[in-house]
Amino acid sequence: QVQLVESGGGLVQPGGSLRLSCAASGSIFSIGVMGWYRQAPGKQRELVTTITGGGSTNYADFVKGRFTISRDNAKNTVLLQMNSLKPEDTAVYYCNAWVTSPSLSTTNYWGQGTQVTVSS
Repeated sequence: QVQLVESGGGLVQPGGSLRLSCAASGSIFSIGVMGWYRQAPGKQRELVTTITGGGSTNYADFVKGRFTISRDNAKNTVLLQMNSLKPEDTAVYYCNAWVTSPSLSTTNYWGQGTQVTVSS
């Protein structure tokens, strides 16, 4: 079994910054694509950004130029640096990862979510 544990959410004023962190632990052989999704109240969960094991990134248009994803493969962690935050960025942010176990089966995992609130 694998656990994804997020941290770093909170309350920030518009224009401010936050950094989210997600650490994977458990029965891990390798981790493929990692990413962040978000879900605002009354809305569907949506993709924010992803990063491959080789470092290739993909961003939703609404965060391009403001958010940066990175990962540390040695530590099985993924970070999300969020700058120039807007009230519409308010949501629960979820970490996601495709994890291959030592038995070479691949499973998709989700973190428990961390609340980000952008408000004055």
